[in-house]
Amino acid sequence: MGSGSLISLILAAVAFSAGGLAVAKFLTKGSTNSQKGQTYECGVPTSGSPWNQFHVGYYLFALIFLIFDVELVFMYPWAVVVKKVGMPALFEILVFVFILFMGFLYAHKKGALKWM
Repeated sequence: MGSGSLISLILAAVAFSAGGLAVAKFLTKGSTNSQKGQTYECGVPTSGSPWNQFHVGYYLFALIFLIFDVELVFMYPWAVVVKKVGMPALFEILVFVFILFMGFLYAHKKGALKWM
């Protein structure tokens, strides 16, 4: 279970990926038309350039949402086994929540939570 396993796993992943792409290339019927390269917006015809810049605040807001969403993913298993683990788990989750709360305060201070 050393480097040989890792190398064989990487080779299997590359072979599986390349094999899937090759099978898809040979078995599908390709067609080229002008609509195929256009941006799809829920059936509405596009107007203007599809390369519009978005305000960075939207990305920042989404990243902050993901951070707190992942926090809940980690807190659910902890809540299931909290009686079995005892006081050390309570201390660890308090430290975890404190660090995330400090991040929340930092984001609030920087104005990252204000909607455009």
